[in-house]
Amino acid sequence: MTKAKNFHTIFPAISVPMNADDSINEPEFRAYLRWLKSFYDDGIQGIVTNGHTGEITALTREERKRITAIAADEVGDTMTIVSGVSSENTRGAIETARDAKEAGADGILLMPPHMWLRFGMNPESPFQFVNDVAKGADIDIILHLYPAYTKATYTAEQMIEMLTKIPHVKGVKMGTRVQSVYEEQVRSIRKAAPDAALLTCHDETICNSLFPEMDGAILGFAGCIPELITKAFKVARTGTCTELHAVDDRIFPVERAIYRGGQPSGEAHARLKQVLVDRGIFTSAHMRKPVLPLTEDSKKIIAQGVADSELAQVDLSKF
Repeated sequence: MTKAKNFHTIFPAISVPMNADDSINEPEFRAYLRWLKSFYDDGIQGIVTNGHTGEITALTREERKRITAIAADEVGDTMTIVSGVSSENTRGAIETARDAKEAGADGILLMPPHMWLRFGMNPESPFQFVNDVAKGADIDIILHLYPAYTKATYTAEQMIEMLTKIPHVKGVKMGTRVQSVYEEQVRSIRKAAPDAALLTCHDETICNSLFPEMDGAILGFAGCIPELITKAFKVARTGTCTELHAVDDRIFPVERAIYRGGQPSGEAHARLKQVLVDRGIFTSAHMRKPVLPLTEDSKKIIAQGVADSELAQVDLSKF
């Protein structure tokens, strides 16, 4: 396979296996990446490091760079590597975007400054922020859209302006999470920026989110059940609604075990790691505090979800 940068694909937002002392289990992490690469021909042709699922807010700047470097080393010969960037100021975002580029990333997933969640922002700030990072780091960007009901969300008009006026902006992680607004935004962006990569990130309602004909996804969920996520995309594109419903019936038990009818969160990311343990991929579901260890009751619910979704054990030694 020859490397070709591709933002129109399924990106698992990968978890990072941790040891009990909070250190990264690098051998296991590398094998995990090689396992995900085995789904390349099924539609997983990219990897997102340092997403929320990857515990970006708990990682140091050096660790973020190292994690991206490991991913680039293991699978970057063929897969598109995108690194999450989160900073409360433009200079910090530029610096960590440069780190990602030096580590081998093909692009970044640029999160809005989290202070906007609490205080909101000037309507002109998103364009200026993204444009400054694009110029300062000279790297391609996927916009990270926060939910429509938050103060840190972008309007369709703001996204269209960034997609059409900033050459480095290649797509959007569509985290709208209000279905009616989501579909309207997708349709509006399609008309104004037809080449943009529109990627669902609705882990908790993945099959529903595929109906606007999404170009791909950025999903923590794709990092633990890649065989079902790729099947859902294939059926959504070439099959029937009845067939897609059958795939959703397989996904639903483990989805409910992880997300419990809500959205991704630190606790949900810990439950997702437990799925990886139950499947034989990770040896530990350890998360850095303040996320707390799972209860035994929670582990039982997750194990039942894995069983009900008929998820096979993975022999990581083969990768």
